[in-house]
Amino acid sequence: MLAQAREALPPPSALPGDLVFQPKWDGYRAILFTPCPAPGPVLLQSRRGSLVQSRFPDLVRAAYSLPDGLVLDGELVVWSGGRLCFEALQRRAASSGRTAARLAEEMPAHFVVFDACQIDGQELLHTPYGERRARLERLFTEHRLTDPWRLCPETTDIALAQEWFTDWTEVPGIEGLVIRGSQQRYLPGARALIKVRRRNTTEAIVGAITGTLHRPQTLVLGRLDQNGTLRPVGRSTHVAPGAARQLAEQLTPAGPGHPWEGVRFTSSWGSRTPLDVVLVTADLVAEIVVDTAQERGAWRHPVRFARLRMDVAPVDVPPFGTGSTPSAG
Repeated sequence: MLAQAREALPPPSALPGDLVFQPKWDGYRAILFTPCPAPGPVLLQSRRGSLVQSRFPDLVRAAYSLPDGLVLDGELVVWSGGRLCFEALQRRAASSGRTAARLAEEMPAHFVVFDACQIDGQELLHTPYGERRARLERLFTEHRLTDPWRLCPETTDIALAQEWFTDWTEVPGIEGLVIRGSQQRYLPGARALIKVRRRNTTEAIVGAITGTLHRPQTLVLGRLDQNGTLRPVGRSTHVAPGAARQLAEQLTPAGPGHPWEGVRFTSSWGSRTPLDVVLVTADLVAEIVVDTAQERGAWRHPVRFARLRMDVAPVDVPPFGTGSTPSAG
């Protein structure tokens, strides 16, 4: 079951039953299957349907101690250096064979469980979520499940959910909230959940565009590192026509020596598809709206262009690697 994005917390009537709020984890969505009946293989299926259990041998070993006939919905995460680390998770997800075994020892994975599609071989897709959650809690209690299994915290208290949304999203690896209804049944493939990401406003330097100087489509953004070098930090969504006209009036083509000469950009995070860009003079500052998902100093998801900040100089933009701390009001 998938989620639709919203910009704000929904009204109480948005979903069947009481609203249930859970943290939105910055990991890989997966479904875990234990054998039914045993003996049989443990399966770990990605959101796109790929079987990835060979990349997580530590979870497979641990899963053989779970009861038979489970189908658990959750998030694969990796803790590294006391924080959730998406880069480490990516390395795990791309590994195989001896590398997968070595990484399992160096950076063990955890599975945060937030729903159950089947317990003890009994299919629960048509069971209201509140009952599925009660079964899930009994499973964790009766079998004393600990690492690598984590039961996702949740609340029906909207004030507490707001507190989580404000405070927990300061922790790397928590992006926002996922909301479901206590009476919802499980709807595979349907966008029946609601997700709300925390977004902040900050600044970045326009270093390149897609489209043309007269009709910019998206912005490629950067920030200065400690050596004063412009480092890429993200790409915007498509710029609205009115804003594009304003940008076109301010953009100038880059001269020789642009710091991104020869840099290869791709269409999205993790993609290998090349992106055609036009380098521009890096003297414009854009106010942007971002979420909390960063890796190696760059935003993984496209950011949104809000406006040009003609009152802010590039040297006043937060430095590379500082997240979404705004530089000016």
